[in-house]
Amino acid sequence: MAVEVSDVPGAKRYEARVDGKAEVAGVAEYIRTTELVAFVHTEVSPEYEGRGVGSALARTALDEARAANLRVLATCPFFAGWIARHPDYQDLLYQSRSKVSD
Repeated sequence: MAVEVSDVPGAKRYEARVDGKAEVAGVAEYIRTTELVAFVHTEVSPEYEGRGVGSALARTALDEARAANLRVLATCPFFAGWIARHPDYQDLLYQSRSKVSD
């Protein structure tokens, strides 16, 4: 099964398609600023769950964030868990620079 992932900036999401089909198999929604990209929601169609679509979305989106020199804020539980299981992507995580404390 071949998964193709593309960024659709107008929709603010990455879309995954399987085996050249037109239907969207999964999406990863984001909010992008000049410094970071926040991944807020990931969804894979039930018929494609457990077949690597979510991983393809995460890997492509994170590789593109790295190439664009963006930090990543993983508010989406799928992205947070995926990054936790892949240490080679943990350097992308956004770290607050604020010195303010309560």
